[in-house]
Amino acid sequence: MDEDALEYHRADPPGKIEISTTKPTNTQRDLSLAYSPGVAAPCLEIDEDETDAYRYTAKGNLVGVVSNGSAVLGLGDIGAQASKPVMEGKGVLFKRFADIDVFDIELDHDDPDAFVESVAAMESTFGGINLEDVAAPDCFEIEERLRDRLSIPVFHDDQHGTAIISGAALLNAVEISGKELGDLEVTFAGAGAAAVATAKFYVSLGVPRENITMCDIDGILTTGRAEAGDLNEYNRAFAQDRPDGDLADAIDGADAFVGLSAGGIVSPEMVRSMADDPIIFAMANPDPEIGYEEAKTARDDTVIMATGRSDYPNQVNNVLGFPFIFRGALDVRATEINEEMKVAAARALANLARRDVPDSVVKAYGDEPLQFGPDYIIPKPLDARVLFEVAPAVARAAIESGAARAELEVDEYVERLEARLGKSREMMRVVINKAKSDPKRIALAEGTDETIVRAAAQMSDRGIAEPILIGDEDEILTAVTSLGLEFDPDVVDPENGEYEEYAEHLYERRSRNGVTRREAASMIRDDTNYFGSVMVDRGDADAMLTGLTNHYPSALRPPLQVIGTADDAEYAAGVYMLTFKNRVVFVADATVNQAPDEDVLEEVTRHTAELARRFDVEPRAALLSYSDFGSVDNEGTRKPREAARRLRDDPDVEFPVDGEMQADTAVLEEMLTGTYDFADLERPANVLVFPNLEAGNIGYKLLQRLGGADATGPMLAGMDEPVHVLQRGDEVKDIVNLAAVATVDAQDDGS
Repeated sequence: MDEDALEYHRADPPGKIEISTTKPTNTQRDLSLAYSPGVAAPCLEIDEDETDAYRYTAKGNLVGVVSNGSAVLGLGDIGAQASKPVMEGKGVLFKRFADIDVFDIELDHDDPDAFVESVAAMESTFGGINLEDVAAPDCFEIEERLRDRLSIPVFHDDQHGTAIISGAALLNAVEISGKELGDLEVTFAGAGAAAVATAKFYVSLGVPRENITMCDIDGILTTGRAEAGDLNEYNRAFAQDRPDGDLADAIDGADAFVGLSAGGIVSPEMVRSMADDPIIFAMANPDPEIGYEEAKTARDDTVIMATGRSDYPNQVNNVLGFPFIFRGALDVRATEINEEMKVAAARALANLARRDVPDSVVKAYGDEPLQFGPDYIIPKPLDARVLFEVAPAVARAAIESGAARAELEVDEYVERLEARLGKSREMMRVVINKAKSDPKRIALAEGTDETIVRAAAQMSDRGIAEPILIGDEDEILTAVTSLGLEFDPDVVDPENGEYEEYAEHLYERRSRNGVTRREAASMIRDDTNYFGSVMVDRGDADAMLTGLTNHYPSALRPPLQVIGTADDAEYAAGVYMLTFKNRVVFVADATVNQAPDEDVLEEVTRHTAELARRFDVEPRAALLSYSDFGSVDNEGTRKPREAARRLRDDPDVEFPVDGEMQADTAVLEEMLTGTYDFADLERPANVLVFPNLEAGNIGYKLLQRLGGADATGPMLAGMDEPVHVLQRGDEVKDIVNLAAVATVDAQDDGS
């Protein structure tokens, strides 16, 4: 591990962070705007009004991570220079999880006065200050003085990060164990910065201060020790009027143990002396106060255990807190991070842990079960939803407590946060908002699959659609219970109902294709894809999703046979939305038409342009080939050329379209406006129509894997009623997204 870490850090370029530009710097004019003479204009605006620094500079998204290296991780006082890799690492976490930029500042100061003066002098640079790895008791004084002096948030993560994350865990632990915060007896091992801050925070959550017993290396903190001058001004607030004793005395009968001290100091006998269903947060790193297995097996009742380690359940990891707390604070230009904001963060984390966990998170943690209970009381750091839950909660608390200098509307704010994590989230938010305005009935043909059940619960909970689960009712209800979902599903069981009309409907559709009445009845009873297709065709559902557990062709066949294409369409097409950092393109056809002629290409272009508009994207279509505007003339290049000509000549086509053209011509503005200035496209295309299925499938997968695009789809365009065929292995979020697309399709169809 050490050698791997050294190689990771020394690989060129050394370190883990860099500075990058956010505006164009390609021309002389760009440079004159970025620096001299153009930069004078924002300077003068800020001189008139200092708050304009948030409008014209990066201040509002810039945090200073400041340390003197006096208490670095488990390494101790290694000094400012040696602490730099840790501070760079902190910057990586800020950027990765909350898109916050960081300057790491290592100050060679062991004098609190000098430290405070240095940081205070940088207030104009930053939107917030994260103090890191500063030893106690200096850290208390430094934070207090800077909080009083500065008008930007100051946050010592070593104190408050652990407090907030373990506080969230405590809220859920008491829920699971049936205890009450107001009755909880809590024992702390450790009386340093993290322990004192955590104990104070537990009081804010509702634990009575008199119920907290704190121990240091010399034993229980008592009023006698405080009077003797044995305690500092910060931890003496938790001195108890009781006899002296050691940790074993303090833990006897306790409901909860919080360890922020040293490894191996708690024995199984101590665990057995605790109250029923004890809560044990052994957070010393790298070795907890008691091992996970030791604590869990020490007694027969439920032991709710958390550690600071990633290789056990319930890791108390500060990365669940500081990026999102600062995100919310920065976005309302908060003057501080106050107690109300910290409590809001803890409660948001606790609530998130009670919800269904995305498949991507489960996969990231080795496919281990993640469901609210003793082994899952706090979310995982890689759960992207933490940003959307914690940052808005913190921002709202800042506004309500008077710490904010800017207002925001929470729903719009969530959309802005989603945009920070990628264009695909921003695009899907448009569709999801449309879906919520008028939810539609979505038939889910694979209703017994647990992933489909979880997706249905989310559709219902978020108000995106009204899911109808098709399949064995007992199996579906058992899945709902085992998954711990608060969801009352609408279930249709083909084997336990009178569906003769469905069989007759199918017979009428397929009798001229060799299907008898008996076969139609069997297909309705045994094949949920045919059942769902008939349900939609009859108007008993507005749209249908299938394909998660079937091969694409076999899932597509029933809806094509029963529902068919729209009245104005002869062909369906499979479309992917590919989103890059600053661009979105729709790619067709990637799943349906193997060797399309000019008729198919023309229609596919129309379908894809209509789909783009559902995402509020004004289409600009390019029909692709290996030829540019007739540079090669053969049967293959004539098809997209002819399709493009027909579309250009059609007065009903209200979007620019051209072709045939090569892919780079379609997406590079300088080629369209320079080399081919006659092209009808004046800007790069956002609808790319490939000449055949092989090219389309290869193209979208290369863009996705090598180009780093997020892919949404395939979305089936051109059907008479909304039907979308999932990919095998799609995650819950993919299914929910396609349900939103299907709902919007149904809205547009007037269903």
